[in-house]
Amino acid sequence: MVPGIKLNKWATLLGQLCSKQEEKLMKKVLIAGESWVSQTTHIKGFDSFSTVVYEEGVEYIRKAIEKAGYVVEFIPNHLAPVQFPSSIAELNTYSCVILSDIGSNTLLLSPETFSKSIKTPNRCELLKEYVYQGGGFMMIGGYMSFSGIDAKARYGFTPVKDILPVECLKIDDRAEHPEGISPIIVKEHEVFRGIPEEWPQFLGYNKTKPIPQGEVIATIDGDPFIAVGEFGKGKSAVFTSDCAPHWGPPAFVNWEFYDILWANLMDYLTK
Repeated sequence: MVPGIKLNKWATLLGQLCSKQEEKLMKKVLIAGESWVSQTTHIKGFDSFSTVVYEEGVEYIRKAIEKAGYVVEFIPNHLAPVQFPSSIAELNTYSCVILSDIGSNTLLLSPETFSKSIKTPNRCELLKEYVYQGGGFMMIGGYMSFSGIDAKARYGFTPVKDILPVECLKIDDRAEHPEGISPIIVKEHEVFRGIPEEWPQFLGYNKTKPIPQGEVIATIDGDPFIAVGEFGKGKSAVFTSDCAPHWGPPAFVNWEFYDILWANLMDYLTK
């Protein structure tokens, strides 16, 4: 073989790999939610005092998606009422939008609407339009996802229900499994490329129902665990347990295939 030809082949291959990486780096992913504030009251005899702690659970999934070559922007729950996109133009700057443990009221009730009775865009309706125009969307489970604790997340009563590949319950949808429960892959799909059949156990999930427009590709206790679907020109996916503690225990967030899972989901939703 002529040395120059061999070098040219390597250069071509390297150029193709760099081109693919540059294409991913141009794709932005928005994650909203995955944060909370905990207030504790300490009682010491006659006296008491309170402490407040702000916490985030986004670091695991953010690192996984960034490792796959995507640019990630994060809006925590307390900033979402003001900072979450309020127009299609803003949403279209992202290749995929992820809602994780953020209730629909946080998106619907901006300070202008809730405090001043000023009309503002319905951001759940905008998400629906965004997907139908070609955007990628994913909802990840948690106490404020799907229907949620005490049915307070309420996505089944918003336009977001029309871009979910599953049906939300109308009641508290939490399925707590402190003993641990294992998901089962039920259909071959590109989302599971490079991922084994045996998964770590989870400590709970949001119960949902299958729908004809969606494809359930993994189940947990007979319910949808991962489902995908196409709506208009866009794609949608759900992961009905948590991407972080507490439902997603250390065995999951430290799983050697954790990063691959989220990379595969992003690749599916954004291509």
